Amino acid sequence: MQNTAAPKFSIVIPVKAVNAYVRETVPHILALAGGDWELLIVTNDPEPSEWEDGRIRMLASGRIGPGLKRDLGAKHALGEILVFLDDDSYPRPDLLEAASKYFQEPAVAAVGGPAVTPQQDGFWAKVSGAVFLSRLSGGAPERYVPAGPSREIQDWPSVNLMVRRSVFSEVGGFNVPYWPGEDTKLCLEIVKAGKKIIYAPDMLVWHHRRPGLGAHLKQVGAYGLHRGYFAKKYPETSFKAQYFIPSAFLLFTAASLLASFMPASLQLLLEAGWALYGAALGLALADFLRYENILVSAAALPYVFLTHLVYGARFLQGFLFTGNLVSELR
Repeated sequence: MQNTAAPKFSIVIPVKAVNAYVRETVPHILALAGGDWELLIVTNDPEPSEWEDGRIRMLASGRIGPGLKRDLGAKHALGEILVFLDDDSYPRPDLLEAASKYFQEPAVAAVGGPAVTPQQDGFWAKVSGAVFLSRLSGGAPERYVPAGPSREIQDWPSVNLMVRRSVFSEVGGFNVPYWPGEDTKLCLEIVKAGKKIIYAPDMLVWHHRRPGLGAHLKQVGAYGLHRGYFAKKYPETSFKAQYFIPSAFLLFTAASLLASFMPASLQLLLEAGWALYGAALGLALADFLRYENILVSAAALPYVFLTHLVYGARFLQGFLFTGNLVSELR
């Protein structure tokens, strides 16, 4: 059914090619409350639409990164508000209704909401998602589960981010090849322009997590590499102590391997450090148990330890050794 009125929301999903995730997502978009939306699916190569709804449009971009695909989608968008989702995320039916009230304030340029692991995901995907539910292992659990009241923020991932199209054009869009990290650059430009970004706990999407340890650590490593690079290139929002903590923990762990060669006083300090880390893991377990069962929560603890090491190593790589970051294309 063709909606002849100009849409208020333009939903943009970048993807290599239409896949099972997109085919899962589209029915959820079709079920969104209110009809004032359009969907632009941006693929590498031209593809015919698999859906008869005239609000769904297909765009071909060639082999470029997700940020540049989103820029292309925004260029062709007709809506007032750009809605950025990932191909492996899908919205709750009230997503647009929840967002609308925040955009009633003219000073609000962008709104971001949590991306929650679906209950039907497999065990190891839930473990991957659980890792991010504690401040010990991410610093921002509100990105992964509704937490606290709405408030002003400086950075938000594009898995669930809405931006006024006028502001998006004003700041030049994503306009970077980075992936991940294109959203950090966009949010920085919005903040530098004096505009507000708001966290909306009720603006929720579901987001599939990585289904195994290797895939989880690859994703975490990409986050760390880009954040480390951004800490020196875009320090306004990325040069923060919380991002350096995993690297400090990595160095602490490396020092512990040499403990037998150290004086007794330093060995005691290392032991105290590990005792503190063990206590922190206990607090993290309590956080996990608020949202997941005991098996998922227990399995997430070694994931947390490895997450810290991999993120810390890749952050140092990005911060100290990466001169010009080239992201993997999709």
